[in-house]
Amino acid sequence: MAPNHIARVVLWMTGALVSFSSMAISIRLLSANLNLFEVLTIRSGIGLLIMLALLAIYPQFRAEIYPHRMKLTLFRNGMHFAAQYLWASALTMLPFATVFALEFIAPAWTAMLAVWILGEKLTVSRVGVVVLGLIGVLIILRPGVEAFNPGALYVLIATLGYASVYIATKMLTKSHTTFAIIFWMMVIQFPLGLIGADLQFPLRLQMMDIPAMIALGVAGVTSHLCLSNAFRAGDATLVVPLDFLRVPLIALVGWMFFHESLDVWIFVGVLVILAGLLWNLRAESRRIH
Repeated sequence: MAPNHIARVVLWMTGALVSFSSMAISIRLLSANLNLFEVLTIRSGIGLLIMLALLAIYPQFRAEIYPHRMKLTLFRNGMHFAAQYLWASALTMLPFATVFALEFIAPAWTAMLAVWILGEKLTVSRVGVVVLGLIGVLIILRPGVEAFNPGALYVLIATLGYASVYIATKMLTKSHTTFAIIFWMMVIQFPLGLIGADLQFPLRLQMMDIPAMIALGVAGVTSHLCLSNAFRAGDATLVVPLDFLRVPLIALVGWMFFHESLDVWIFVGVLVILAGLLWNLRAESRRIH
């Protein structure tokens, strides 16, 4: 891969890492004063304003958002909202690093669902990524060693939701641009957030909440944009290991700002999951070439 391609991947992944970390910190801060439906309403509301502003500035985007394949679009965004709610709930119950580490099981579920939904072939490496993913989860959670936290179950269910979202997104990319996918995500998820929100919740917001609100709304858009562009700019075998840096980064943030302890078993578990992901990605790469 050319050096300029590597530089673009690193740049986009840096944006993704900052975005995911900003979202986690913002959700933790805002949840002290708001319920999670209200937090997610802020996320999609600000995100929608950003997308509408882009539509006003760049008229060429308007042709991209013509509504089509709406059943699949509704499924994708409804599933993503549910997974996001569970993920946000876990962020209020578990250390940041544990939540981010457990998220790495999502690609394993995706490989399994791709066989069932997309009709992709079941290979040794695809079975291996699921098995190693489950072993990694067991190392992180260490059942029987520590008291079970329901937040861990929330994350695991959320990763199944995210895997479904990945499959739906892959199907939508055949007919939708990245802008259209993100635009419809904000349009659909904004009213979903309002379902469980007190419509007067803006009155409870304080001046100190404004930075977290802005960070959450902006990161909700940039996280998807950066990750998508990273995969467009380089091979998944480069992107996935860089994405792993989310775990030590958020562990450091949790330790510095929220006094969370650093657990070595989290990193051991993620390394096992990452080994499975890299094995499968390399096997897929060899199969294509």
